[in-house]
Amino acid sequence: MGASKVKNFLRKYMMLIATVVVVIAFGFITGGQSLNPDSIDRLISQNAYVFVLGTGMLLCILTGGNIDLSVGSVVCLAGSVGAIIMQTRLFGSLIPWPIAVIVMLLMGLLVGIWHGYWIAYVKVPPFIATLVGMLAFRGLANIFLKGKDVIVENKDFMNVFGGSDTCYVPDFLKNVGPALVSGGNTLNKTCIVFAVLFAVGYVLYTFINRVRLIKLGYKVDNIVVVIIKTVLIVAVVLWFGYKLASYRGIPTAFIWIALVLAVFAYITTKTTLGRNLYAVGGNEKATRLSGIDTRKVMFSAYTLMGVLAGFASILVIARGQKAGPTVGVGFEMDAIAACFIGGASAYGGTGSIGGVIIGATLMGVINQGMNIAATPVNYQKVVKGIVLILAVLFDIIMQMKRKGAKKKHAKVITTEEGGAKS
Repeated sequence: MGASKVKNFLRKYMMLIATVVVVIAFGFITGGQSLNPDSIDRLISQNAYVFVLGTGMLLCILTGGNIDLSVGSVVCLAGSVGAIIMQTRLFGSLIPWPIAVIVMLLMGLLVGIWHGYWIAYVKVPPFIATLVGMLAFRGLANIFLKGKDVIVENKDFMNVFGGSDTCYVPDFLKNVGPALVSGGNTLNKTCIVFAVLFAVGYVLYTFINRVRLIKLGYKVDNIVVVIIKTVLIVAVVLWFGYKLASYRGIPTAFIWIALVLAVFAYITTKTTLGRNLYAVGGNEKATRLSGIDTRKVMFSAYTLMGVLAGFASILVIARGQKAGPTVGVGFEMDAIAACFIGGASAYGGTGSIGGVIIGATLMGVINQGMNIAATPVNYQKVVKGIVLILAVLFDIIMQMKRKGAKKKHAKVITTEEGGAKS
């Protein structure tokens, strides 16, 4: 690859490379503890809410750099109501946990509709509307909880959403063929097969999609860049699958995370709503003049954010096995950081679900690595702040370069036209 192609590759995949480097670095710092199978498992379960909330936050950011400050409070409120419902008896029996799950999702939906209405149709600035929600919903949650924790004891609920020691996908292939053993650990065959199938599927999709785009006349990345990226991602997937297989297999929380990410990756890349989100963030006025109802797009973004906050509350109370007044504190900052670190633009119109995965993973690795290394909490906050400002600074520099390149291109065209006229 030429120098310009190398620079383009580094610019495009900088955060992916940084994530791999940080993982390796913390592996050395912690003496390999952060790379142990149980640490990888905890990384998923402890940061499940970051992936879910980061996905919703991306939708808001795409509309023009807007954010939702209320998601932590919504998680607390919906989780509190769900926990209380699961402890409530009706006709002598406890209310079934699926009803509590439906109520939590509906609460998230109603909050999203509430915010979407004020932001999209009344034109209240998103910062103000969601700041009000952050304060009001936290207070409402404390009223319901009366300042006390509510314990979640339903084992079925915790098994389904990743809150107990048995919340793992069964090894359906355990008795098929000989046992796989590595380092004294018996590997989960189902997990290994899933990892291999995903890696193969990703390789096939990458190159089939590349051929399709070339036939349609789209500009695609250099084949060497595509191969390097594909090899790197496949290696990470197989390593990740091996680590999980060495522990207890695939945690159910991972299944929910993957489902949310897959659904919203499809929405943002393959649907009219997804295209409109990028269009509004790129140029809202031009989008409106082209006939797209930008108010509906904004309303949809915040409504979906609310639903995902409701779903995050399910995962959080299942993991913590309780709802409490402090649940969700700071969650909005983690979600925002995951988006910006993953490449979402502070100006809107740029970002992807893949970037959210990278950003959330990087934040999780940093948190866990510093915890294992016994880094004081205050220093941890400093490090996360530095990482976030570097990510935003990188975005600003890229924006300035793109604007400079456009101006240069426009100047060249003007000069050529002037020369032709003379």
